[in-house]
Amino acid sequence: MRILSLCLFALATLGPALLLILGLALGSSWPYLALAYMALAALGLDLLIPLVPSAVPDQEFPAAGVLLVTLGLTCLGLLPLMVWAVAGASGLSLPASAALFMAAGLWFGQVGHPAAHELIHRNPPLSWLGLAIYSALLFGHHASAHRLVHHRFVATALDPNSAREGESFYHFMIRAWKGSFVQGYRAETALRHGRGLHPYALYVGIALASLLLGTAIGGLAGVLVWLGFGLHMGSQILLSDYVQHYGLTRPMRAGKLVPVGAAHSWNTPHWYSAALMLNAPRHSDHHAHPSRPFTSLRLPPDAPLLPWPLPLAALIALSPRHWRKKMQPLVRRWAASSEPVAKE
Repeated sequence: MRILSLCLFALATLGPALLLILGLALGSSWPYLALAYMALAALGLDLLIPLVPSAVPDQEFPAAGVLLVTLGLTCLGLLPLMVWAVAGASGLSLPASAALFMAAGLWFGQVGHPAAHELIHRNPPLSWLGLAIYSALLFGHHASAHRLVHHRFVATALDPNSAREGESFYHFMIRAWKGSFVQGYRAETALRHGRGLHPYALYVGIALASLLLGTAIGGLAGVLVWLGFGLHMGSQILLSDYVQHYGLTRPMRAGKLVPVGAAHSWNTPHWYSAALMLNAPRHSDHHAHPSRPFTSLRLPPDAPLLPWPLPLAALIALSPRHWRKKMQPLVRRWAASSEPVAKE
């Protein structure tokens, strides 16, 4: 069962990376197949076969760490290749280049980001690989803000990455990007008291080096495409945060915030998007147990569930009026119920 589970994670995440490489190498219909996979395959499989596994392994099996490293290195290798495919002398037509750009951007956001997210929660040197991925995609501050701010203050007004009820994604995106950058910097600065190299210097340094590589690959076009990939992935990170915490709040009890628990994240029980995103849709368990590996994340029975796969929920969120109409009864129904508190 463990081998089969890991094979599903590997197939779902590495399969589209292979399609991207074939799209670059062979052209023809391959870029469009890569885009179709990333845009439609996971969503279609979730809707056609809404399977919810009954259990997950209690402990991580060693090969899961190998998969994470493979995905991390694949992400760092694909990024300059895809910039060259779109902005360099790859010989691809404009429509094929556009399809490959969209497919690669979706892969960076839906696979590269979950892999980097898992890595920054590990100990060095694995965490350094996650930091490098976020920085190369111009979103390095997330490595600090996610661990030091989001996990501490999730579902409160102190967390810039927790969306308020009624707030549109577009308003949230601007607020969250600025707030997480600033609060992540302050949190890292407070930890160091002026000693040692500040992580933000690494984030900026790697980002500048990445853009210089983009210049070497394709001149101004290379820089613009690299920036486009960074914007594409960054918007998907924020869209994921928006959907997974929208309208949920953590109350005060006896003058203190209640512990983070199952009630403070929206989850989706759909199987294939969970494999594609390394179980990121099992979000409550990750927040309650940040060090728990992705292969061991559970779906708590008392956690709020969205009725759609996470990719479809993100698509709905792009239409603020439609999103509010769909989410208002879900948020109100959950708020009216007795809020479960995390058990240690």
